[in-house]
Amino acid sequence: MSITTFAAGLRGRRLSRRLAQLYLGLALYGVSSALLVRGELGLEPWGVLHQGLAERTGLTIGVVSIIVGAVVLLLWIPIRQKPGLGTVSNVFVVGLAMDGTLALVPEVDGVAGHIALLVLGILLNGVATGLYIAARLGPGPRDGLMTGLHRITGRSIRLVRTAIEIGVVASGFLLGGSVGVGTVLYALAIGPLAQFFLRRFAVPGQEESSTAVASGTPEQAILRR
Repeated sequence: MSITTFAAGLRGRRLSRRLAQLYLGLALYGVSSALLVRGELGLEPWGVLHQGLAERTGLTIGVVSIIVGAVVLLLWIPIRQKPGLGTVSNVFVVGLAMDGTLALVPEVDGVAGHIALLVLGILLNGVATGLYIAARLGPGPRDGLMTGLHRITGRSIRLVRTAIEIGVVASGFLLGGSVGVGTVLYALAIGPLAQFFLRRFAVPGQEESSTAVASGTPEQAILRR
């Protein structure tokens, strides 16, 4: 076997792993978001908005997630962001996985069950975030909006992200979305969890770039949906 053939095969295996990580991560993100809904103790920031819009429109929360993702992706045009495969896939896969999970997982009674779903949802969300970001096939629509605004305004990632998520949570809450202890716990836990799993799921041959992402602050490293 020639060196060229070996290198091509190695690149092919890396791409296969990256694609598998991308779609597994996006699917698990949808599952984790659905578990937070069933936990009824508060959702992640964008989940609050999606749930609020779902309450107002009568659409499923997964369909709302797809629509919001598509609208946010359109906002990339004026700020000159370029989508990747992971960006477009993010719009559809997360919403479909979320609706599928909600159809399969029944509502749970009792505080203990709600706490268990909350903890599992947050942990699984950290795993999902690490998987799809480490695949490095394009950020989610909402993350591209954040980084694009950071680039054109010169404001810090921390400030831009905080402003966006406060606006999202406030809007979702006014529309009827669920804000609670789970929302706060998610905000505190997702940074360390995603940092941990980013390192675990780095694709061989991309260690340097993956480590650079994982070694920054949570605001820089965690490009969630």
